[in-house]
Amino acid sequence: MRIYGQEFSPLIIDKIKQRVEKTPEISRRELSRCICEWMDWRAANGKYKEMSCRKALIKLQRQGIIDLPVQQKNSCFEKVASKNGRENMETPEIECELEGLGQIEVEMVASRHSKKSSIWNSLMDKYHPLRGGPLCGAQIRYLIWSSNYGYIGGLSFSAASFVVKKRDEYIRWSEGARRENLQRVVCNSRFLICPTVKVPNLASYVLGLCAKRLVQDWIERYNIEPVLMETYVDQEHHSGASYRAANWICAGKTSGRRGSVKAIYLYGLCSQWREELCREREIPLGESFRISDSQDWAEDEFGSAKIYDPRLKRRLFNLARDFYREPQAPIPEACGSTAETKAAYRFFANKRVTMERVLRGHIESTVERIKKHQVVLSVQDTTSLNYTTHEATEGLGPISTKDSKAMGLIVHDTMTFTEQGTPLGLLDVQLWARDSEDRGKKYKRKEKSIEEKESIKWLKSHQRACEVQKLCPETMIVSISDRESDIYELFLEAEKNPQGAKLMVRCERSRNRKAEEDFLWARMEKEPVSGFYGVRVPPKSSRPGREAKMQVRYAKVTLKPPRGKPYPPITVWLVYAKEFDYSPTVKSPLDWMLLTTAKVSSFEDAIQRLSWYTTRWNIEVYHKTLKSGCRIEDRRMEDAESLESCLAIDMVVAWRIYHLTKLSRELPDAPCSIFFEEAEWKALYIYVNKKVELPKKEPTLREATRKLASLGGFLGRKGDGEPGTITLWRGLVKLEVITATYILLVPHLRAGP
Repeated sequence: MRIYGQEFSPLIIDKIKQRVEKTPEISRRELSRCICEWMDWRAANGKYKEMSCRKALIKLQRQGIIDLPVQQKNSCFEKVASKNGRENMETPEIECELEGLGQIEVEMVASRHSKKSSIWNSLMDKYHPLRGGPLCGAQIRYLIWSSNYGYIGGLSFSAASFVVKKRDEYIRWSEGARRENLQRVVCNSRFLICPTVKVPNLASYVLGLCAKRLVQDWIERYNIEPVLMETYVDQEHHSGASYRAANWICAGKTSGRRGSVKAIYLYGLCSQWREELCREREIPLGESFRISDSQDWAEDEFGSAKIYDPRLKRRLFNLARDFYREPQAPIPEACGSTAETKAAYRFFANKRVTMERVLRGHIESTVERIKKHQVVLSVQDTTSLNYTTHEATEGLGPISTKDSKAMGLIVHDTMTFTEQGTPLGLLDVQLWARDSEDRGKKYKRKEKSIEEKESIKWLKSHQRACEVQKLCPETMIVSISDRESDIYELFLEAEKNPQGAKLMVRCERSRNRKAEEDFLWARMEKEPVSGFYGVRVPPKSSRPGREAKMQVRYAKVTLKPPRGKPYPPITVWLVYAKEFDYSPTVKSPLDWMLLTTAKVSSFEDAIQRLSWYTTRWNIEVYHKTLKSGCRIEDRRMEDAESLESCLAIDMVVAWRIYHLTKLSRELPDAPCSIFFEEAEWKALYIYVNKKVELPKKEPTLREATRKLASLGGFLGRKGDGEPGTITLWRGLVKLEVITATYILLVPHLRAGP
């Protein structure tokens, strides 16, 4: 749980509870200091952020997470208050020009115990409508001093407002940048020229003096360099003329939810203030906070999503559960009520909710799963989503290069698999709508750089695989793609980072690639056959399944760059597998030329590389799961951005369904609790077996999966094999109702007749 920019992990929360239980007499101040030490929670000046910690503790208590010790009375408060008493300030009547005040200075109030602090408080309490305080967060106070008349006013600067719509729109920063850089904005929270002082241009002159010294004073006190000042002017009582005269900019008005509408004024303390505030540090994979001990799959997959509002994150968890319970249902049916449906559409339309932010948590979880395997295959592929019938949806583009009216979105995703084909999760998702005006301009593609083409998608996916490879040094990650990715720039990208992910691409014959002076196919035909390999070809609508017999050759070669390209030659390994002795009914015998950066020094290596490549078919099954199982092409939204956010959840749901299908085959004897919640498998067992008594031993994952599939029509006969995704989709829909009924009746079941 993130509060005030700090992560309160379950371990820290347990530690807080234990400290309060052991020492119930501990003060909240002492407790906050201990927590700051545990978490090394410090401000930029190196001091512990005890006040922020105390406010975080109050939030945790209000949410019922912890119980704080009884708040102790501050016995020192009355002493401090009496010591810091108010001065009886009397300011003379002054009416003159600015020069008549003599030398004008702004003097900083160094301590709340000083005499200047008493003077400042007295002036504010006497003349300012908001009085002297309290001020919010970090703060600096100034007194306005005239060499001829003494103290004639005061100012204060304190922490900026957390969220102000018009201000944030004017700055143009993202939510992440705002949270990261808000401390560099200071608010002019008090500004007083005593009403007895009537001097033209005094206010704007004082603001100019403050602007000159505030930066250095703030750095010295807090070790933070402010770059922007803000203030809010109640226009019912003040015109804001002094701020405009001091070159402050009016950025709009507040919404007025907490009183009167106020004008927002801003003043940049450096020329690059907007760039400084909009700069957001990219959090690398592996550094995000994850809910590691969560018992709920939705929190585990989306816990570290880059969504900062806890209400939005709770909505994300609920939507993921709803979509998973009924993967084929429309949004209103999955949500279950009108109110929940409206909330879901508001969530998807929220500008703070994007595909990248939603998927971040799932990608982090995928990385953790990758670390548990020696070899992981990172398969990338492209598919299109057809929304032609959704005429009201804005932001779609053509999905066919031919003269077709089909409209929708293009998705290029990267799914990771074990060597056995179990999907571990997504690593990268790129989604875009093509521009209708670009249709028919394919002939110009050679004039464009790789960054201007859709082909850049292959490089981005490989770069993500390399990024994850750094986080998983004990795992070999292999980036695999089909013939469309046979572009020379992709191999150059792989050669730049030899310690990164390995690369495997199926060669496209029409590319006419050369190794030394021979074309690849002619070059590999010269190599001796090193052995034979059988490949199970899955059936398609236009062909039956079959067992293909393949001759295998391999060699290390040097590829020549494409003609006219200023690229260096590249050394790779080739594995050539060609089908032989096939039936005359086979129209397209297999003929694979695989280029890889993974070393191939033996026939066994070559067989392993071929086995890796056959895993690529699994991503096509995943796309089928996504479209047929989750029916993402039936989602109806107002615009493409909302569709993206919805698609992010659907993609994780589709992965989870597919993951169960494969996991039950890879780990059939594992306990079913690694996937099913306790109430789910118990309800499933009772319903399928038609008896109340539960087994003494928890069913295996294979047993539970087959029972679930039986709800969807799986018969489980000897020749039926293992259940597929379709029967599991159907079973999950029924399991939701069965589990809800079980939870409702379980007290009665325990009580017996």
